[in-house]
Amino acid sequence: MQLDNATPTFLVTGSNGQVGFELRRSLAPLGHVVALDRSGCDLSRPDDIRRVVREYRPDVIVNPAAYTAVDKAESEAELAYAINATAAGVLAEEAKTLGSLLVHFSTDYVFDGTKAGAYVETDAVNPQSVYGKSKLAGEQAIAAAGGPNLVFRTCWVAGAHGGNFAKTMLKLGRERDSLRVIADQVGAPTTAALIADVTAQVVARHWLAGDRTAFASGIYHLAAAGETSWHGYASEVLRYSAAKGIELKVDPARIEPIPATAYPLAAPRPANSRLDTGKLRQTFGIYLPDWQQGVHHLLDQIFS
Repeated sequence: MQLDNATPTFLVTGSNGQVGFELRRSLAPLGHVVALDRSGCDLSRPDDIRRVVREYRPDVIVNPAAYTAVDKAESEAELAYAINATAAGVLAEEAKTLGSLLVHFSTDYVFDGTKAGAYVETDAVNPQSVYGKSKLAGEQAIAAAGGPNLVFRTCWVAGAHGGNFAKTMLKLGRERDSLRVIADQVGAPTTAALIADVTAQVVARHWLAGDRTAFASGIYHLAAAGETSWHGYASEVLRYSAAKGIELKVDPARIEPIPATAYPLAAPRPANSRLDTGKLRQTFGIYLPDWQQGVHHLLDQIFS
């Protein structure tokens, strides 16, 4: 495929995922967006990855695609590592050869969740699940490749496109008279739209328009401001929905808080998913709104 050499080309993987779908929108004003789903670029096949990158020769590779079935990964470790670790390394190697930027997305699951405060980028990693370990291995593979890169660690992602916690709570709130939601895990609900918009802002301001030799590569935490529990998140989703006239069976003020131990899962989740975003905000001049603002916007999209 021949593209205009004067206009930057963006290669986006996982284009039908929550973040990939929003990246197609946020990157469109910046240049040509080549958006590929699994049929266009299978990240479990390194040769497929290399072929696609060499065909399009993108200026920026944006990789939101991932193996995200957290519990299933415990029994599909080989596939999780192929997509989350090996593929990230291959993309980084190809980007370095081209002199391109790689933007990759990682997760709070690289931490064990035992810290009292919000995690900074230099805190010790200690993933407790196969998913978390595979994502950490992806970060390490990118660093080892040595090319220009941005690795955005984020948490509690939700988008209008695809399934997520907010949509599940809305569905259950319409169907059930009562709900029980975990109250001892804390993080910041972060919309796919915010992640995509921050990505576009950073790339436009500091890669396309700046001195690429001085580009501040590395890991950055990207999450909405503020914090809440899953219980608080569910309560806000249903409170806002009720205020917008959505008919619910459950009273948003009477959702029962429960401990994580009452809802056992195959893969452990961090009790603390809070990410300190100071490095991102100071380095790139990014403002991150409160999580409620993003959730309200997300729900408005769902309602419409």
